[in-house]
Amino acid sequence: MLTVKLITVGTLKESYWRDAVAEYKKRLGGFCRFEEINLKEVKLPDDPSEAQITAALESEGAVMMTHLSPRAYKIALCVEGKQMSSEALSARLDEVSAHTSEICLVIGSSHGIAPSVKAACDLRLSLSELTLPHQLARVVVCEVLYRCMNISRGTKYHK
Repeated sequence: MLTVKLITVGTLKESYWRDAVAEYKKRLGGFCRFEEINLKEVKLPDDPSEAQITAALESEGAVMMTHLSPRAYKIALCVEGKQMSSEALSARLDEVSAHTSEICLVIGSSHGIAPSVKAACDLRLSLSELTLPHQLARVVVCEVLYRCMNISRGTKYHK
């Protein structure tokens, strides 16, 4: 069975975000083994310098890298990533799952993802040109994964 890991920085503070992710995690259980790995965000001052942001991203990135399996297909969710339709992403996931049993998706902090992590990923994916709060992005990624799995199986969820 395919394993899908969602590696994120920070926690879901409000219960409605946690409830939404839990619902999609439950739904995804019929398609894959879904794992959440929530990493601690490096604390920064209110007005951090570029050097402080870079250091925080590299620190978070080092921990992220320990959770990225070399055999996994790795996707970094970032603003400069490629935008894809649900059907195109579903097809890509089908293609890669024929060659690997693990897919890792990475969502960084509000400052992004370390360049070293992006370089280690096979795909840079953008959810939208819109800026989304990271907590909402996590829910959207879970829904998108569920939608892609349904497209792949030909269910009626995706219309």
